[in-house]
This record gives sequence, C-alpha cells and structure tokens, in this order.
Amino acid sequence: MLTIGQLADYTGVTVRAIRHYHQRGLLAEPARDASGYRRYDGRDVVELIRIKTLAEAGVPLARIQELLDAEPAEFSGAARQIDEALKQKIRELTQHRRKIAELTGGERLFLPAEIVDILGELRRMGVSERTVQIERDAWILMVALSPELIPEWVSTKRGALDDPEFRRIYVLGDQAYDWDPSDPRLAELADAMAAWAASSRPDTSPGETPASLAAAALMISHIVGSSPSWERMNELAAKRLRALKDPQRPPDSP
Repeated sequence: MLTIGQLADYTGVTVRAIRHYHQRGLLAEPARDASGYRRYDGRDVVELIRIKTLAEAGVPLARIQELLDAEPAEFSGAARQIDEALKQKIRELTQHRRKIAELTGGERLFLPAEIVDILGELRRMGVSERTVQIERDAWILMVALSPELIPEWVSTKRGALDDPEFRRIYVLGDQAYDWDPSDPRLAELADAMAAWAASSRPDTSPGETPASLAAAALMISHIVGSSPSWERMNELAAKRLRALKDPQRPPDSP
C-alpha cells in the first residue's frame, strides 16, 4: 500500500494533481487507514498512469472519464474528435503567435498598412509623437465603426498631405496643442484652416450616411477633445468656414 506521496513518485504526478483528480472524480479517493492516511494500491497506480497519459496527450479533463470508460470503438471515435479539436487549437495558437510577432510592428497590429503609412508621413513632416498617437487612435475608431469608408478617407487624407498648405497647417496645429485657448494665434490658424477647407473640400462626400457622419463626428471629437486649444481652434474654424460658404449668414449663427 502506498501513501499519496509514494503514488506521486511512482507515477510522476504531483500530489496536488492527484488531489485535483480526486476532486474531479477521475481517480477514486481511497478510505483512510487507522492512522488517518490514504493508502493506494496497484490498481490506483494503473488508473493514475492512464489519466496522466490521456492528460499529457491533450485530452481535456472533462473528457478523460469518457475515454476511460469507453469501449475500443467508442474510444477511437472520441480520440478522433479530440484530435480534431487539438488541430483547431494548434491553428488558433499559430494565429496567436503570428499576432504576437506582429506586435513588433506596432501600429500595423491595429491598422491597415495604408493608414500606418500616413502616420509615418506625419512623423516625417515633424509632427510630434503625441499628435501622431492621437490621430492613430482616431483611425482605430474609424476602422472599427465604418470600415467601408476607410479607402475613401485614406484617399482624402493622402490628397491633403500632397498639399503643402495643408502640411503647413497641420504642423502648426500640432504646435498649437499646448497654446492657451485665448491665444490670438489660434484665430489666425483657424482662418487658414477654414480657407483651405473651403478651397479644397467639396460640400458633400460620396457615401455620406448618418452612420458615417456619426463615425466621423466621433473621430473628430476624439481629436479636438484632446486639447482645449484644439477645441477652441475647431470652433473658430467652423465659424469661419460657414461664413466663407454663406457670406449672408451671421457669423455667430449655428
């Protein structure tokens, strides 16, 4: 008769695992002897080795009892099912490994390559990493909410980045992040933003829908909400743009 420690040594299973198998009902728990110790016999050794072998083969604990009790034909069928489940798990783990490897690519894990290229262009322009990260998160929102519009938005952004005036305004906007909201330079920058938008952006965009407008509004609010000066600049630019499009409209009208 063996103690639980001796059983563990014979089978290469930890005492903790043996107790866990008792709790799961996989291994019968023997009665205690007069000294209060559990005593195991040869049958327990054989049963534990079978449990250990199945567990090491990848059989889920929830199915081990089924296999232990199965007839040969049933065992073969169940083993095939478990093998298919393991193959699927291997495919999933391989995919996870690929994703982990892509972590070294940073933004490429979260965004399409064309957007990552845009972020790289902002960095080459001298835009601060803080602003790049704010725009990155805005793109992540857009990809999640309106993925069908991403090609159009990417095309629009690339077209804007080809314009030296837009690049100048963008860099100045980056610098304005820390300005006081009452800084008079914000009004000048807002004027430049409105003038560029009025001359470069059509009144309507193809594919505009309530859902896409809502996604765009969320994206813009994420960006301008990052800085009080940006919020002020956005308000001023919106007023200037309305005035440019409709000179008869009072400047403070909504």
